[in-house]
Amino acid sequence: MPELHKLSVPKVKNAAPGKYADGGGLWLHKRQDGGAQWFLRVTIHGRRREMGLGSVSEVSLKEAREAAEKWRAKVRDNIDPIKERERLRKEAEREQYTLRQIAEEAFEARKAELKDDGKAGRWFSPLELHVLPKLGKVPVEDIDQKDIRDTLAPLWHTKADTARKAMNRLGIALKYAAALGLDVDLQATEKAKALLGKTRHEVKHIESVHWSNVPDFYGSLSDGSVTHLALRLLILTGMRSKAIRFCQLDQIDGDLWTVPAEFMKARKGKATEFRVPLSDEAQSVIEQAKAHERGGYLFPSIRKGVISDATMSRLMERRGMSERPHGFRTSLREWVSEVYGAPWEVAETCIAHSVGNKVQQAYLRTDFYEQRVPIMQRWGEHMTGGLGKLVRMVGNG
Repeated sequence: MPELHKLSVPKVKNAAPGKYADGGGLWLHKRQDGGAQWFLRVTIHGRRREMGLGSVSEVSLKEAREAAEKWRAKVRDNIDPIKERERLRKEAEREQYTLRQIAEEAFEARKAELKDDGKAGRWFSPLELHVLPKLGKVPVEDIDQKDIRDTLAPLWHTKADTARKAMNRLGIALKYAAALGLDVDLQATEKAKALLGKTRHEVKHIESVHWSNVPDFYGSLSDGSVTHLALRLLILTGMRSKAIRFCQLDQIDGDLWTVPAEFMKARKGKATEFRVPLSDEAQSVIEQAKAHERGGYLFPSIRKGVISDATMSRLMERRGMSERPHGFRTSLREWVSEVYGAPWEVAETCIAHSVGNKVQQAYLRTDFYEQRVPIMQRWGEHMTGGLGKLVRMVGNG
């Protein structure tokens, strides 16, 4: 039997640069720069292997001997100690990869694809609110379809859209984990859907005021306040709330409002800036709003920044209305088709909807601006009892 424990603590401390055997394959390597390491030499599967056991400053002689014996035992079991240590390291790492960690990393990797780098938090919130409280601390490799089913079951038939978004984000997180080399079930979300069954919840669309009744509501917005003027411009232009709230004077040039891409919704690909024709009535509203301008913004809040997304909605809610500001886009869209009779692609563009698929968009390089100018002018006149109503009468013969 080979001699063991040849070294001593003083010898380890005072040894000159070189290599010294302690026995049983354990060696001390003293370097010229004063550093020193332990390593183990073994023969496994006909190959000699050298395995580092740590520096002398961190691993004592006693600890080095214990480690050497641990890995020699693996050799006796015909197991490569270096590969075994790597396997254990990866296993430990995988246990550290909880769903929360993976979800957060996946979110970071995806930020560049999201509007404003996902600062609004809408992408991550379905996970944060409905998945991570229950599964956040679970190793991602352990998550299966039953875990997902049990987590999302309370939402599946009551808040279907929220549950769908959470399921989607969860699938993206699992794909990210797979890309890291983790052993996850990429079919877990689809299996969970099969277990949950078809949702019984019906998606409720935002209610809208019929186009024939919009002028009455428009006329009631008459006090010249920021909220009233913002709602008027929203109705007149058919734009989404965010574009209205962040409308700045430098975006407007006479009868043209150019909405920056950052305030447009990207339905297919990246968002682009959008040209909005301003009717005479819309220009009048903007002139009135200039009295409230602060920091270039036409619709500032009382304290700082711009009015909130809920400000206009609360006005309608206080009046006992079930409709909301976003519904005026539907009012305009229906009027453009039913009354004005514009072609489908022009009507869709009036409310800034993308037209066609990616291939069609590549060839369709127009925003139908010239066609939209008279439409928006008529819509503005409809709000004030002008020509907009006469168009409907002619259309009905």
